[in-house]
Amino acid sequence: MYRPVLLTGALDLAESEWQRLATDGDPFVSRAFLGAAEQTGTVHGALGWRAMHLALRDGNGLTVGLLPLYERHHWYGDFAADWSWEGAWRQAGLDYYPKLVSGVPFTPSPGPRLLVAGDGSPEISAALIAAAIELTAECGASSWQCLFVREPDRSYLESAGLLLRRGVQFHWRNRGYVDFADFLAGFTAEKRKKLKRERRAVSDAGLRVEARHGDEIDPPLWQAIHRHYRDTFERFGSPASFSLDFFRRVGAALAQQMVVFVAFEGERPVASAICYRDASALYGRHWGTDIDCPGLHFDLCYYAGIEYAIKHGLQRFEPGAQGEHKVARGFEPMPTWSAFWIADPAMREAVARFIKREDGAILDYQAEMGGHLPYRAST
Repeated sequence: MYRPVLLTGALDLAESEWQRLATDGDPFVSRAFLGAAEQTGTVHGALGWRAMHLALRDGNGLTVGLLPLYERHHWYGDFAADWSWEGAWRQAGLDYYPKLVSGVPFTPSPGPRLLVAGDGSPEISAALIAAAIELTAECGASSWQCLFVREPDRSYLESAGLLLRRGVQFHWRNRGYVDFADFLAGFTAEKRKKLKRERRAVSDAGLRVEARHGDEIDPPLWQAIHRHYRDTFERFGSPASFSLDFFRRVGAALAQQMVVFVAFEGERPVASAICYRDASALYGRHWGTDIDCPGLHFDLCYYAGIEYAIKHGLQRFEPGAQGEHKVARGFEPMPTWSAFWIADPAMREAVARFIKREDGAILDYQAEMGGHLPYRAST
């Protein structure tokens, strides 16, 4: 038998135990990332992520499973796309909040959610799911949402009766490219010329782009990077979720797993794009700029990342949610999956019907976007 224990923060669990569970190497479910978010105030207060991570311990007190988990009282920053659901619950005379979310704050990146040590994955994963469902009832939550999951978690969640909801993101796949020119060789002539023109605009502006890892960034550069990041959010009237202290801590802790592409005008950093990586993929997250330069966004956020992935032998580049403009630059529409446990039976049926209707539209959208890829027919 396993005993569930709630942790009030990622740092409640020792680094050695966390690493034994998070064997995938995903940077976002690392103790460093979640712990820094919780310690620097990123997820507290008005931003509304109350940590209650669910750990499973065996009879000897050893932690054998972990589910990152947060109590939420609004939707901002979880990318669950459930904005209209609160109204449906209200019409039924029910409260939608609180809800429980297993995901990464402000980070819609597919990754592991059921963190399991050793070779007892199916049994321990099932126990984590059962404990989360029980906790949902105990908290009086409307639902438990396990967001942006990958296999084998998706299969475990579906087997446990959770509703699976499809989404679409645009990801780049490495087909064994030798370099960026080899990647471009697969484009149609028109698309290839357009992309080269975008890159040339950046070099013609006298800018150079460098990749800096988290442990290669000094305090003044961090200040500039955070200014770029913050200004992008302020321009659209949204709060900047991550503080300067957060990035400094995560950069130092993750070291080579954090990658920032910086555009320099002389010695002055004028724009940057913040990414993370593991052994197989690069993950794009945030960008910002001090200047207006045609093509700079595409060069920093996409082309520099593709070059980096090819150079370092990474198989994927996942630059974040949304962005149909990514298709013309070689990013393919790929399905994402989230799983939902709905506490109220009637609302569960309503959500199941909604997801079924939505799924057809998502499949049509994915197929349509796939028809606009820039590759030649033989690629």
